Amino acid sequence: MNLFPENIDLDKNYLPFDGVVNYYGKVMDIEKASAYLSYLSSEIAWEHDEAHIFGKHIITKRKVAWYADGNYPYHYSNTTKVPLAWTPELLALKTLAEEKAGVSFNSCLLNLYHDGDEGMGWHRDDEKTLLRDSPIASLSFGAERRFDLRHIGTKEKVQLVLETGSLLVMKGTTQTHWHHALPKTKKVKIPRVNLTFRCMEVIG
Repeated sequence: MNLFPENIDLDKNYLPFDGVVNYYGKVMDIEKASAYLSYLSSEIAWEHDEAHIFGKHIITKRKVAWYADGNYPYHYSNTTKVPLAWTPELLALKTLAEEKAGVSFNSCLLNLYHDGDEGMGWHRDDEKTLLRDSPIASLSFGAERRFDLRHIGTKEKVQLVLETGSLLVMKGTTQTHWHHALPKTKKVKIPRVNLTFRCMEVIG
């Protein structure tokens, strides 16, 4: 099911059941999106992503950065990222995401994909420190990329194309019942930067 609407319905749920995904389309003009892409590409403290899976230490080509309020470390794949302090530009993007999603975020995971050879396999954002069923707002800059969702039980799939300067929000029980992925593609030759704003909690 390919869902790339010409006229964006801001209240439309793109999932058929067991969760909510709203796609807002472009939330800024192309000039502003290009300026943010330039800033994010050059000024963010990017590092190659690392994971420890089945005893193997994996370093990805894709780069990541973790920014957050106060003491909100990010734990996943047997690694921990210490939060960096917000920049004014990231705070402005956080405010934009909050206004659209109607929720206050306290953290952001940034991903830099250099071209279509880099992607993300099927996964859920279900870390223990992520507030259960809280919204995740995803801002995209740069290359248009396909974004896939797949129901864990029925295997039904939903596909969207995320434009530069666009916003997608996943909420409700989406992370419980759906995997999502960014497929690799040989067609894309330019970078994409993605910001996912989150609501973290401190686990004692």
